[in-house]
Amino acid sequence: MANKNHTGRYIFGLDIGTRNMVGTVGYKDARNHFIVEAQVSLEHQTRAMLDGQIHDINMVAESIVQIKDKLEDMIKRPLEDVCIAAAGRVLRTIRKRVDQELPEETIVTPEHVYSLEMLAVEKAYDEIRELTASDITRFYCVGYSVVQYYLNDYAISVLDEHKAVKIGVELIATFLPDEVVDGLYAVVEKAGLKVANMTLEPIAAINVAIPEAYRLLNIALVDVGAGTSDISIAKGGRIEAFGMMPFAGDEITEVIAAKCLTEFKVAEDIKKSLNRKTIKFKDIMGLSQTISQAELLKTIKPTVDRIAKETADKIIELNGDKPVSAVFVVGGGGKIIGYTDALADYLGIAKERVAIRGPEVMHNIDFKQDIKKDSLLVTPIGICLNFYEQKNNFIQVVINGEHIKLYDNDRVTVMDAALQLGLANDFLFPKRGDEIIYTINGEKRMVRGEQGEPSKIFVNGRESNLNASIEANDKIVIEESTKGAAAVCVVQSLPEYSSDIVFYVNGSEIVCPRYVSVNRKLVPGSYNIATGDVIEVLDYYTLGQVLDFMDLPYHEGITVNNEAAGPEEKVYANFKIQYNILKERQDMSYHDLPVDDKEAEADYHYADESIGGRDQYDDGSTHDDSAIYAGAKRAGEGGGTGENVQAGATTRAAGAHEAGNMSVPGHTGGGVGASENNSQVETGDIPKPVDSKPKEIAVIVNNTRVVLKGKSSYIFVDILDFYPFDTSVIGGKKLQLTVNDETATFTSPIDEGDIIRLYWEK
Repeated sequence: MANKNHTGRYIFGLDIGTRNMVGTVGYKDARNHFIVEAQVSLEHQTRAMLDGQIHDINMVAESIVQIKDKLEDMIKRPLEDVCIAAAGRVLRTIRKRVDQELPEETIVTPEHVYSLEMLAVEKAYDEIRELTASDITRFYCVGYSVVQYYLNDYAISVLDEHKAVKIGVELIATFLPDEVVDGLYAVVEKAGLKVANMTLEPIAAINVAIPEAYRLLNIALVDVGAGTSDISIAKGGRIEAFGMMPFAGDEITEVIAAKCLTEFKVAEDIKKSLNRKTIKFKDIMGLSQTISQAELLKTIKPTVDRIAKETADKIIELNGDKPVSAVFVVGGGGKIIGYTDALADYLGIAKERVAIRGPEVMHNIDFKQDIKKDSLLVTPIGICLNFYEQKNNFIQVVINGEHIKLYDNDRVTVMDAALQLGLANDFLFPKRGDEIIYTINGEKRMVRGEQGEPSKIFVNGRESNLNASIEANDKIVIEESTKGAAAVCVVQSLPEYSSDIVFYVNGSEIVCPRYVSVNRKLVPGSYNIATGDVIEVLDYYTLGQVLDFMDLPYHEGITVNNEAAGPEEKVYANFKIQYNILKERQDMSYHDLPVDDKEAEADYHYADESIGGRDQYDDGSTHDDSAIYAGAKRAGEGGGTGENVQAGATTRAAGAHEAGNMSVPGHTGGGVGASENNSQVETGDIPKPVDSKPKEIAVIVNNTRVVLKGKSSYIFVDILDFYPFDTSVIGGKKLQLTVNDETATFTSPIDEGDIIRLYWEK
C-alpha cells in the first residue's frame, strides 16, 4: 500500500469513535472516483472508549479484529495496513500573546514575524506543559491560527514592511496529547495491523466536506458527534485552526430521556425520529407513550440553542475574534432540527450560509453496497482519502540524536522539530550580551550588548535554517546559539561629558570640564558604567571648585556676578568671578613672605587689581600670571587625560615663577576625579635667598647663550623670562628639562655657565 501508484489498490480506513467504529475499504479508479468496496460499522459493547481516547486497548483491539475479519471476508483478500485518525475531541487549544522589542526602529520582515509566531507557540507549549505538569504527557502542535498582530501595541492585520520598535502577536495553538497517538498505534498493532497513515478527524472530514478550492474562503467545518463538536477553520488555502466543544448530540438525548422518562438508548431512537409529526415509544414503566414533534422540539430548544451558542463562540474565537463566512456541518448531531438556524443566528450570518454537508460533497464517492450517502460518512471516507494526499500525517525524525514524532501538516519545518524537542528560543536565536541600564541626570538609559551568533543547523549533513522544510526520517543537528559580548560604556563617551563649562575670572575665559559623579562619588572619564549606576553631570561648579581648578586659594572679598560669594556658591556657565588680591599681601615684598608660603604658588602671585597681567614685585622682578590661565584653560581643554593634565600642570608651573610644590591634584582637569593616567610635576626645594643684591649670570639654553638679570638667585623657571619658549602650546607628549645633562624641575637652581635643555618629547 506504500507504493506511489495507489490507483486500484485497496485502502483500509478505520474511524474509531466513542460509541461506534466504522471500517471502510475502497480504492480510486481511473476517473479519480473513490469506490467503496465494503463498509462495516460496529458498536462498542463496553466503555472501552471515552471521549475519543482509548481506555481499554485489548477490548478496542478485539473490535478492530472483528471489523477487519468481516471486511476481508467481503473483499476476499487480506488487509495488513490501516489508515486511522485521532479524534478532534482530544485536541487542546491555548491562546497566547507575546510581544518582542526590537533593538531600534526596524522595518519588520517575514523573518521577524516567523520568529515572533514561533515564540508565541513556544509560550503555548510552556503553558500546556505547566497545565499537565503532574503527568509525563508530551503534546504535538498540530496547528495555530493568528488572532491579531500588534505594531507598537496597536492592533494591525499585517506586520510586514512596517517600521516598529515593538511587535506582538496573539494566536491560538492547537495541541494533541501523545498518549492519544501512542494509544492508537498500540491498539492497531495489537490487532495485527500497521499504521499506513494517521491524521486528525477534523482534517479527514474537511478533506471531503470542503474541497481545496473552497479553502481560500474563510469557512468553518463543525462535526457534531455524540459527545463533542469538533471545529476546523479553513482560510487562505489551508486549515488554520482546530477546536472542540464538549457539547453535542448526547446532551439532547439526555434531555429527551428526562422528558419522556426513558432509558438512554430509547431516547436516542426518539431523537432520530424527530422528522415525524408524532413519535411513539415505551417509557421505563413499560407503558406506551406518544409525543408530538412540536412538544419535543420545544423541550430540546434551550439545549440546542446552548450548544449552538457555545459552538458559535468557539468558532469566533478560533477565527481571530470574528465570524467566518460560512459553516459546513457534518455528523449525526448536526441533523437536529433548528441547530443550523441557531448557529447562523449566533454567528450573525445568513441562515443559508450554515448547511449540512452530505450527499452533495460525495459526487466522486461510489458505494458498491446499498449505502445511502450521508453526513455521517464524511469522516470515515475522509480518513481513506487522506492516504492519497500523504499529508497531515505523523512522521518521525531524529534531532540532536533523539527520535521524535511530528505532526506533518504539509508545512513542518526545523523549527517545529526544535519546539517538539523542547528547545527554547534562547537555544535557537542569538542572544545579546548583558545590557547596561543606568540613570543620567534623572533620565533612564540603556546600552545594549552585542548580538550573538544564531544556532547552526544541519539537515542530513547540509547546513540549513529554521524555516527549512523537513520530511520523514530526516536527521537534524542544531548547535546552540551564542551570547554576544556584554555592553561597555565609559563616562567620557557620554554626550554630556564632552561639553565644557566656561567661566570668566577677572575678564579672562576659563574653560573647565564638567564634574561627573557616579553614585555620589566623583569618577574619571575612563570609569566603566555599570547597571544601576546613578550618574550626574553637573551644570555648575562651586566657587571653591573653580579656585581649586586654577590652584588659587579662597579668601574673603571674592564676588560672583558682583555679589560677595562663599566657597559653596554655585557658579554656572558664563558667570563672572572677580578675584582681588588681599591688601596685606600687596603691602609685602616677595622676599618678605615666609618660606612656608613659598611652597604654594598662589600665595604670592596676585596682581594689584586683576589676575592675568605681567606684575612687578617690590624687588623689581616681574611675573606673567597669564600663564596660570593658559595652563588652567589647557588643562580643561585636555579633557582630563593624563598627558594633557601633565601639560596643563607644567604650563601653570611655568607661569608660577618661584613655584613651590607643584604636584597635580588627584583629579582630571580640575576636580573630575582620580585617574590612573594622572601625572605629577616633580617637586623641588626653593633655595633660601642668601644675597638680596641682583646679579647677572650667563647660561646656555638649547645651544643659545642667555643672560639672566634682576635677581640675586635663579631657578629653572626664570629662563622663560629671557628665552622664547611658549609652554602654553603643547608640542609633544612630555616637556623635558635638564641642567648639565641631569633631569631638572622648574624649581631646580641655575648657576653661571650651566647648560640647559628645554624641549618637548615627541
